[in-house]
Amino acid sequence: MSVTSAQSGGRALNHRRGTLLALAGVTALSFDALLVRLALADSAVVIFWRGLLMAVALTLVLRIWRRRWSWQAVRDAGPPGWFTSAGFGLSLILFVLAIMNTRAANVVVILTAAPLFAALFSGIFLREWVPARTWVAMALCGVGIVLVFGGSVGFGGWLGDLFALCAAMVTGGNLTILRRSPGVDRMAAVAGGGLFACLVALPFADPLAVPLAGVAALAVMGLVQMPLALGLLGEATRYLPSAEVSLFLLVETVLGTFWVWAVLGEEPPGLTLLGGGLLLTTLAVHSWIGLRHQRRSGA
Repeated sequence: MSVTSAQSGGRALNHRRGTLLALAGVTALSFDALLVRLALADSAVVIFWRGLLMAVALTLVLRIWRRRWSWQAVRDAGPPGWFTSAGFGLSLILFVLAIMNTRAANVVVILTAAPLFAALFSGIFLREWVPARTWVAMALCGVGIVLVFGGSVGFGGWLGDLFALCAAMVTGGNLTILRRSPGVDRMAAVAGGGLFACLVALPFADPLAVPLAGVAALAVMGLVQMPLALGLLGEATRYLPSAEVSLFLLVETVLGTFWVWAVLGEEPPGLTLLGGGLLLTTLAVHSWIGLRHQRRSGA
């Protein structure tokens, strides 16, 4: 076998491995909205336990995997580590508030706009101005978000939609900081974010006011689902470009809506489906074009 053939076979194997890891990661992530609903507790209680359990689980994973504590990694990263931890914590809080105040489909659809907010913030703060296709994508996604909001007017879910939009903006800001600070340990920052959210929710929460079924949902979410999803997606970036991994996150939007629909019977309204379809199509085409450009540039 020639060297070229061996290299080609190695790339193909890595691509398949990365694809399987990314698919497994987004599948695990897609249960997020459903588990928040199944917790059967108020927002503050869910935020408290979700944040605390995520912090504990990810800290243990880091200690076993990388032989260091999460707070050491955040501290060593300096201000970017603290800012991204606070950003992850704030996005966690906003996500739960959004899920509690509007349809799950609206939340997962609106959150897909986070990478576009990141592109906008990168232009404003890092002077990394985005190409024309990204501005077109932003405009189309703006139309999609307006349609989703329009579907909420009739049943009063606009507040949850607003929380979701704020979560997308915070996530976009966090992505911008992470791009500027590649040395920040992502998993440690998420663990720090969990602790941040837990401490913010504590004054408003009665941690013991959770039914038995809710305890199970919170335990699965904090100790298994989120650490597993983050770990798998993190490993996928070792084998696939980040732009390609981001394409798989669009699958999470569809699956997240489906699980809530199938288990809880929460059917998305027509405007949410229309706006979501516009958002997903726009982001998929934009990411695909970006990935092709990245591959050509690396060729």
